[in-house]
Amino acid sequence: QVRLVESGGGLVQPGGSLRLSCAASGNFFTINDMGWHRQAPGKERELVARILTGGNTNVADSVKGRFTISRDNAKNTVYLQMNSLKPEDTAVYYCNVAIPGARYWGQGTQVTVSS
Repeated sequence: QVRLVESGGGLVQPGGSLRLSCAASGNFFTINDMGWHRQAPGKERELVARILTGGNTNVADSVKGRFTISRDNAKNTVYLQMNSLKPEDTAVYYCNVAIPGARYWGQGTQVTVSS
């Protein structure tokens, strides 16, 4: 019912920037919160950032001041601007979107920070 298409991942050097995008489509009228999680090899999936419809955000301490989450409600799209990237940011990043009564996950996009 909800399909998520992620883009923007890739390889970047430490200190570089990437912007992830996630567009939602399908049979729904309302999207509630939208956000990003990430999972590094051998580690649990963790919250990176989340944004509500009204614009309130929740950002992990590990990325605060470097990552910014935003959304375009008209396009049903959430973004994650990642600046000052560090090797420890290397992970698969998963978009997630909540509609009333359900939550959906994207397939993930690889972000690799390496020199």
